[in-house]
Formats: sequence, structure tokens, C-alpha cells
Amino acid sequence: MTPAARISAAIEVLADIETRRRPATDALKDWGLSHRFAGSKDRAAIASLVYDALRRKSSAAWIMGEGTPRATVLGMLRLQRGLSVEAIAALCSGERFAPEPLTPAERDRLETASLGEAPAPVAGDFPEWIEPSLRRLFGDDLVPEMQALTARAPLDLRVNALKVSSREEAHDALPHLGAVETPLSPLGLRITPGEDGRGPAVQSEPEFLKGWIEIQDEGSQLAALLSAVTPGEQVVDLCAGGGGKTLALAAMMKNHGQIYATDNDARRLAPIHDRLTRAGVRNVQVRTPRGKADAVTDLDGRIDCVLVDAPCTGVGTWRRNPDAKWRLRPGSLETRRKEQAAVLDRAAALVKPGGRIVYITCSVLPEENDDALSDFLGRQEGFSPVPVPKVLQGAGLGRLDGAVRPTVLGLQLSPLKTGTDGFYVAVLRRSP
Repeated sequence: MTPAARISAAIEVLADIETRRRPATDALKDWGLSHRFAGSKDRAAIASLVYDALRRKSSAAWIMGEGTPRATVLGMLRLQRGLSVEAIAALCSGERFAPEPLTPAERDRLETASLGEAPAPVAGDFPEWIEPSLRRLFGDDLVPEMQALTARAPLDLRVNALKVSSREEAHDALPHLGAVETPLSPLGLRITPGEDGRGPAVQSEPEFLKGWIEIQDEGSQLAALLSAVTPGEQVVDLCAGGGGKTLALAAMMKNHGQIYATDNDARRLAPIHDRLTRAGVRNVQVRTPRGKADAVTDLDGRIDCVLVDAPCTGVGTWRRNPDAKWRLRPGSLETRRKEQAAVLDRAAALVKPGGRIVYITCSVLPEENDDALSDFLGRQEGFSPVPVPKVLQGAGLGRLDGAVRPTVLGLQLSPLKTGTDGFYVAVLRRSP
């Protein structure tokens, strides 16, 4: 397919998303099934165009003066891809499979319109209804913080200390990937995605298959490190899901002590078994719930550290899931808050005197972070927040001081401040 034909396809997919109100992944899959002549590179390039358009949906509409799929793509090409008006016009030739030529009005908008007077939700490309929440956290940095969430995310890898002696050893074994060391996590390697938005097929690399590396955003790596788990401790990963943080904790504990990995959705635990085997992990018990039965009741009051990777809206991952922001509704936030309260209360019962809860979300909304913990502290006696400087020092991550955004009860990572997804981390200590 020609670049112009890919533009036409992206407009078609966006129209399908808008008409049928469904996730981008579903629309892209259906387009691929009905256009089997398109090769894998074509499908990847079209997906990249669609996701870039969704990243800049609001600002592109402002630039073009309308929010049609065509206008969104044209505005994105200027804002996100940095194409000149002439380059965009060349793609819109009206020839076979190419979009129709630019109208005089479209050309004028591309040449003259700017975001200078755009309101924050437009300039930052986020739903208007969450502006008050975001402004509570970011203040005057709101627009640049949210603009950072419109960029493409890199592909981050975590080096598995159970299999590799150093990050340098893993880096030297993967010269063809063009990876560089992550600036904040001592275990991370970073790969910049290609122009088509795709990264290398890391899962097929021999080093991945041998368990040397895992795919994990640097922010997620830091969240695990901030738990400061040590060999010999008793740990529960209460929302383990596919096991990304469980694996990181096991490496930190050098396979000594015990980790109990569980999740209230048994289906989410399915991938964890193969991942544990590949990573050489031997100190994890996977506790799969049966129906509504609690899988860790026998551990109440015995646990040194409960990791709560809480269910949340995922606002901090919008770089990776740009269509999710336009599907977020106030009811979703309220549902997540109820789930967070339930899992925090469950964690409280597990922690022994002197133990700790490490609360993590991939959100930048205060309602899911400080507010959720403030409500918890009002319900549960005997817990107090550990000051951020002590959290950083205890994890050996003093380098984060000045990079993270401290909040009242925890700390916030963000693409603008730390170059990571928007993770929130707080540590609550139970009194002895």
C-alpha cells in the first residue's frame, strides 16, 4: 500500500470507531480481515496512524475546525507527525486509493490555525470532565503534563537478576535492538519504537525465551523497587494479574522468602505460570480463587508486605491506550474507587504489626490515589503513610528525589517528569 492509501485506511477505521463506538483494536482487526491484501507492515502503519489520531483527537479537531475522521487525521499529521502543508497535500492527491485533495478551507486551517487560545482539555487532549481532578495534581503544569501523555511510549525491558548478573550483560547480548539504559531504573533497558510505531519482536529473542528480560515499563519497575521487599520476607501480591510485578519482587528477594500471588479474577492469573518458569522463580505460590472464595484467608495478620496494584482507570497509560481516554466515563471512576476501597481493606487484614501496604495505580487522578488512601486511613486504624524521602531511601532510589512529583500521601510518576507511564506509589506502615 502507498502512504496515501494508508491514510485513507486510517480515516476509514476512525469512521468505524466513531460510528460503532467500539475499541480501536476491534475496528483495526475487522479492517484487516476485510482487506487481506494488506501486509503486516501496512496494518502496523495504519494502526500507528489511527492511534496517533486518537492521541490528538481533540487538538486536531481544534486545528481543523471540525472533528470528522478526515479532519482528525489531517490535524494529527501536522501536530503529531510534523508534516508540512505541502507534504499533507501530496498525500491527499485524490488519485487511486488516496484521500480527496485538500479544500481551500482545509489548507487555510493547516497553514494558520494554532493551539494558542485552545482550552486545556483541547491543548492537552483529554476529556473535559476530568480537568478539575487533573488540575488538583498538576496545577499550572496541566497542559504540558497531558501533552506528554499524547506521545508514543517506548518499549522498556527489565533485566532479570535471577538469570543475569548485570544490566550490562543483558545489554551487550542485544546490540541489534538498539536498547539504551533507562535513566531511573537500575534494571531497565529502553527501545525507541520505529517510525511505524512498532518495536522489535522481543518475545522471539533467545534472551527473552531464556528469561533474561521481561517487558515492563520503567515506571512499573520503579513501583516494584519502591516496595523495598527483601529476601526472607512474606509478601502477598494481591492484584497480581499476569505477574509482571510478582516477577520483579521475586528477583528482588533472590528467590528467598515467600510471595503469594493472587487476583480476584482467576483468568488474569493464567499467564503467570509460564512466566514464573521462564524467569527461574522458585519462591512464588500462585493462589487461584475458586468462585468468590478468598484464596489468602489463611495468611491474615502474617504478611510483611502486601502489594496492592489496584484496579484503576488507567489514565497514566494513555500513551499506550489512547482510545481509552475517549471511552472513560464518570461511572467508571466511581466503580474503580469502590474496588480500590475493597482491596485496600482486604490488604489491611493481611498485614502483620509493623508490616506495610504498598499501594500502586497507573493513574494520575487524585481520587484514585491520595483520596483513596485518605478514605482508607479514615476507616482503618493503626496505619500511617511513610514519607516519600524515607520510601526513596529505603528502596535505594534517592536518585528519584526531584524527579517524582510528591503528593500528600505518596508520589506520582509521569511522562513529563520521569519519562514513564503515570504510576502512583504510596507506602502505608502498620503500627507495631
